[in-house]
Amino acid sequence: MIVPAWRAAALDGVPHGFFGRQGGLSTGAMASLNCGWGSGDDLALIVENRRRAADAVLPGARIVSPHQIHSAEVVEAGEWPDNDRPHADAVVTDRPGILLGILTADCAPVLFADREAGVVAAAHAGWKGALAGVTDRTVEAMEQLGARRERIAAAVGPCIAQRSYEVDFRFADPFLEVDPSAERFFNEGPSGKPHFDLESYVLARLAAAGLRQVEALGQDTYGQSECFYSYRRATHRNEPSYGRQISLIGSRPS
Repeated sequence: MIVPAWRAAALDGVPHGFFGRQGGLSTGAMASLNCGWGSGDDLALIVENRRRAADAVLPGARIVSPHQIHSAEVVEAGEWPDNDRPHADAVVTDRPGILLGILTADCAPVLFADREAGVVAAAHAGWKGALAGVTDRTVEAMEQLGARRERIAAAVGPCIAQRSYEVDFRFADPFLEVDPSAERFFNEGPSGKPHFDLESYVLARLAAAGLRQVEALGQDTYGQSECFYSYRRATHRNEPSYGRQISLIGSRPS
């Protein structure tokens, strides 16, 4: 079965995919390509869904993903069992033949590659991690493996769009304390409360880090219920749980 995925021109030639909710086996509120271990879904279905996603990017490759905690922690990929993964929100590697995976359900998945160095990375950038510098830390970790930031390409995948992301009035305070110009990532919504542009904020952090090739897919996870899982949408609908989409990147063996 063909599992659909969004791909980024900035990462052409690098095995990768930003997956939505289509092409899997899960049912109900988590139908169909739910890849989240913590979702409460049938584990056998999650295993098969993850296998399908992996085979659509790099057939036979194993997915390596951290236990995400909304932080700026970055780890190098290792041989972790699925039930004992390090707590972090980004993972890097220079090893071919494996896939780095990040789960999201409104937060921004970010995939990175330095083709020349053979170094790739995947990061989970919710507002907390983005503000704390998870993308900056990911670039630094890639450099430790031989990447150069001027060669690194990055793509921001499907995440909650500004029109769907209403926040409290004090939400902007920590952003403005770090950078007063971050006011540009907030505008007033129909209710009078601010709306935050997570995608543009992450793009700006990537550009400020010195990356020259950056791209955003412009897909709204909240507003496209047939395509994506969304924590916020599930909360607004009082659904019992929600699925997680996966984003994958790797490099082919020589």
